[in-house]
Amino acid sequence: MSNFLSSTAAVMYRKPFAILLCALALAGCNSEPEDTRPGQPVAHRRAAFKEIIKAFEPMGVMMRTDSYDAAKFKVLTAQLMARRDVPWQYFTADTLYPPSHARAEVWSEADRFAADKKAFFDATDALARVVDAAGGAPDEVTARNAYRDVEAACENCHKTFKRR
Repeated sequence: MSNFLSSTAAVMYRKPFAILLCALALAGCNSEPEDTRPGQPVAHRRAAFKEIIKAFEPMGVMMRTDSYDAAKFKVLTAQLMARRDVPWQYFTADTLYPPSHARAEVWSEADRFAADKKAFFDATDALARVVDAAGGAPDEVTARNAYRDVEAACENCHKTFKRR
């Protein structure tokens, strides 16, 4: 009986260990190359977009979970506005290389890319105006509509210009 228990215990401990090893191996397969170019423009661009997401995504969570908080929305809008200009400087002609998710259309359709960028700026400007006009506390419906316009501008640009 003791051999059965010890072999059962050994199997119980081996299985989680094997699963952990497989998970680590698979995680390594999905890693992207590091940006090793001078100045690391792609890494800076991606980091700048991640900072935008840190302000924008909590707004979306509020909208999706019906947990709207006007004061928090105001703070997040200010953070979004402070961060929205940063990534664009890193879309230079020599930045279409891994780990970039940009498509070649960013440069081959530069006018369209500029129009989508302008749409993002227009939508974020409108969002800021909504917050300012309400003294920093827009009603949920107005905030939701302004948020959706920014979200739509992001999605529209990503459809054409971001590789998934």
